[in-house]
Amino acid sequence: MRLRSHLNKLDKTLFAAVAGARLPGLEHVLPRLSRAADNALLWAGVSGVLALSGRRRLRRAATRGMLAVGLASPLVNLVGKQAFNRRRPTPDDLPLARLLKTPLSASFPSGHSASAAAFATAVALEAPARIAIPVGLAAAGVCFSRVYTGVHYPGDVLAGAAVGVVTGLLTRRIWPEPGEPGRARAATTAPAAQHDPAGEGLLVLGSPPPALLAALPAARTHQDVRPSEPIPDGVKVLGVAGDDAAVAEAAGLAIGHGVPLLTVPAPGARFPVELGIEDVEEAVSAYRTGDVVAVDVGEVVSGAGRRAFVNQAAFALHPELARRVEAARPAVGTWPALLWSMAKLLRDGAAPEELVIDGVPYRTWLLVAGNCRHEGGGPVPRHRARLEDGLLDIRLLTAADSLPRVRVLVSLVGARLGLSRHYRRWQADTLHVAGAEVVACDGREWRGEGPLVVGKRARALQVLR
Repeated sequence: MRLRSHLNKLDKTLFAAVAGARLPGLEHVLPRLSRAADNALLWAGVSGVLALSGRRRLRRAATRGMLAVGLASPLVNLVGKQAFNRRRPTPDDLPLARLLKTPLSASFPSGHSASAAAFATAVALEAPARIAIPVGLAAAGVCFSRVYTGVHYPGDVLAGAAVGVVTGLLTRRIWPEPGEPGRARAATTAPAAQHDPAGEGLLVLGSPPPALLAALPAARTHQDVRPSEPIPDGVKVLGVAGDDAAVAEAAGLAIGHGVPLLTVPAPGARFPVELGIEDVEEAVSAYRTGDVVAVDVGEVVSGAGRRAFVNQAAFALHPELARRVEAARPAVGTWPALLWSMAKLLRDGAAPEELVIDGVPYRTWLLVAGNCRHEGGGPVPRHRARLEDGLLDIRLLTAADSLPRVRVLVSLVGARLGLSRHYRRWQADTLHVAGAEVVACDGREWRGEGPLVVGKRARALQVLR
């Protein structure tokens, strides 16, 4: 009790010092900032701006930020305030310009501070420093304003901010991060090479954006990616601007000729983003810096030859399902798009395939082999923290003995939660598949001959980042 009394006295002393301070220029700014944060409207506005930026990291920051606010706000307002029921301070001596309408809710902890700290913490997990720092300063301003305007004690603000930081970090468990650039991805990192600043020695396959050619005017281009053709003499770096299937084919070409690969962001390309290259400027910087890392490249081998992949090789219904999911995902999100697309496939008469997987026969709805171990559950690999662990992440969804069309939707949800007996997941260095007519390597279909063997290329791919 003595400690509680001492802390309460200290809290009121600090409140009197802050509320009684005169900060020229902030008498009107801080009250407006505090009002802007009512009902998290300030953070919703910032989130909207980030979402409209078109940058993947900023869109993720916006989503994670509002998720954190959605966790922190009810925790503080519906649990914390009801449990402590502390009376608010009496701001009798505050200047009129600084006064806010005193809320009727309890004082401890501060809901505004919890939302501000939650949003800032979550944004800092995704966004670059040039975005995270201003958002953090705005959040600190909101926290300070709650004491400066006389509606909270400093202890209320500190407790609310602590709850906000914890809930911001908690979003990592609810919504995992993608593979982050800068984490230990590669078994070896080669020393930086000196590349011509104008792009001499760079051959870019596909359709590079004009901004890349403007920054590297000496670079050569080639429209098609043809792994069977040798690259011209004098090429020191092979670039590719295309979807992940084009990246995979270029990867095989780069490995075969012993040159590093530069990936340029393009529609349908997830691999460059996982390397930390999100726009043309970052691709140019990766080329000029010359730092390379070693990453795994998967391959499917059959009597018809071999086909590379950088993300995943998919069998059964997955190729068609993936196309439909990608079309619907921007409008409704990944999981609603997955369930809706599967339901439409079933309505159109889709049936499981009879596959022999590592010598065992299965009636198979989905079979996916991801390049490297992925995080999270569910039949479709999404996020990976490393790109060179030597493993395949294999996910299998089989058909039920009865009512297979109905139960596949239940199994999709159950697989996500780890509760479906028709879902299996394991890691291996190779996968043998017989009975498959088509395999989709990074979304591009390929017909092999006879049994297929899925594994990793013996040599790692050197990529610039």
